[in-house]
Amino acid sequence: MGRHASALDRETALGRVIAVTNDKGGVGKTSIVANLGGQLAAANYRVLLVDLNRQANLADDLGIRESPVDDQGDGLISAIVLDGKHQLPVASGVRPNLDVVCGGTRLEALTPLMVSKTMGAGVGSNEPSPFLALADVLVPVAQHYDVVLIDCPPENFILTDLALAAARWVIMPTKTDLGGLVGMRLVAERFAKAKEINPLLGLLGAVLFGTGTKSTAIHTEARDSITKAFGGNSPLFTTMVRHAERTAQDARRLGKLAHELEVEAMSQPAWWELLRRGARAKAGVSMTAASVASDYRELAFEVLTVLRSMEESAAEPAGTQRRNAS
Repeated sequence: MGRHASALDRETALGRVIAVTNDKGGVGKTSIVANLGGQLAAANYRVLLVDLNRQANLADDLGIRESPVDDQGDGLISAIVLDGKHQLPVASGVRPNLDVVCGGTRLEALTPLMVSKTMGAGVGSNEPSPFLALADVLVPVAQHYDVVLIDCPPENFILTDLALAAARWVIMPTKTDLGGLVGMRLVAERFAKAKEINPLLGLLGAVLFGTGTKSTAIHTEARDSITKAFGGNSPLFTTMVRHAERTAQDARRLGKLAHELEVEAMSQPAWWELLRRGARAKAGVSMTAASVASDYRELAFEVLTVLRSMEESAAEPAGTQRRNAS
């Protein structure tokens, strides 16, 4: 196969790989990866989730922590160490249409490994960037999925660079507090550098997470910060994921996604019904799960809409794009 055909195959395989990243922790990256993936899978899209976090909170959200499929990141790091000589192992059927490449404590070795690879590459080397290692192992796997979502760790620019080199698109969750916005600005800096390795990398949008739906003044300030970070662009999704601490606790406690909690909440008896029966009330699922699930449904629809629009624009000849813009 010629170099051009090979490059096209690689571009196609990674065309719907989305890195979900913010340098700040606690801004909703894992929750968005898990729930956005779950919503897309429920809509009959084939979805792969890749966990690059040593804490492996994605395993908690999906209820697979310490299950037989939870390899704590061993398969991911082995595939990278062996330069893709063995196919990346995937935990299949975690949900219908939803598969996972697990993260965990084994990924602690990935940062020093990448440092070593980078130092060994040398300045001015004609060899491909070591940061294409994740892309290399994803290519044979990603082609079998409609969407691949990468859950990026906070405060680890080396693993973030690995994800950005493999991704076609970026989604950035942020809270409206200073820490979340600062983390977003740091990602904007990494984004610019990553495009030197991965010129096709594009920003799909930012998502406000854990916010009040009526806090319009705060949302305007956040939009202004995003605009400044990305040089005049304000790629903010209109869908916001609302603050619902009890639902977040239920999700981690039960290993269920918001739409699964929604079904459970609707089927449980009301507190007054338990009282009438003389039964002792037990800790149930918060009814706010329905609102949070609705947010994720709307986000999934908006992400697909924006993604298709971006893909259609990218497919148009340059002259057509200029005519459309005029």
